[in-house]
Amino acid sequence: MVFVADGADVAGTAKLGAGSKVWHLAQVREDAELGENCIVGRGAYVGTGVRMGDNCKVQNHALVYEPAELAAGVFLGPAVVLTNDTYPRAINPDGSLKSASDWDAVGVTIAEGASVGARAVCVAPVRIGAWATVAAGAVVTRDVPDFALVAGVPARRVGWVGRAGAPLRQEDGRWVCPVTGATYREEDGVLAESD
Repeated sequence: MVFVADGADVAGTAKLGAGSKVWHLAQVREDAELGENCIVGRGAYVGTGVRMGDNCKVQNHALVYEPAELAAGVFLGPAVVLTNDTYPRAINPDGSLKSASDWDAVGVTIAEGASVGARAVCVAPVRIGAWATVAAGAVVTRDVPDFALVAGVPARRVGWVGRAGAPLRQEDGRWVCPVTGATYREEDGVLAESD
């Protein structure tokens, strides 16, 4: 079953997977596709044609502009913004109001299990890697590697995180998750899970 709260606005052509919930004052636009068990919080916006995998959480007042793509298990904190215009303007050089045909939308792509903290902004086009974490308030202007922990304005890598989201500790030339004990190896600035 799908739950749509009173006051939510879900377009008739949007597709909501089984178990998904859309809360008060949220808007899910035309042709958006949400996987199973997704949650769209109060006042959130999911743009036309946005794609979300299973088990995604879009918290209150987050703005997901098309053509964003979220893989399974992505978390967007409260008031996160995923932009879609590299050079935004309301008007053309001749002073006429811009329309949809006057620009090409670019999107933010977020890989499996990644998290974007409250009030962070991802300036399209960028890719957030699998299981990466973007700190609250960060402004992401370039791609984020898998398992990276990024923070600041502009966002820079300040560490690594594992699947549990906790910062990894370096021990004997490898990275270790303090929650799960999983180990990771770093090579040329890329982190990968150990076999």
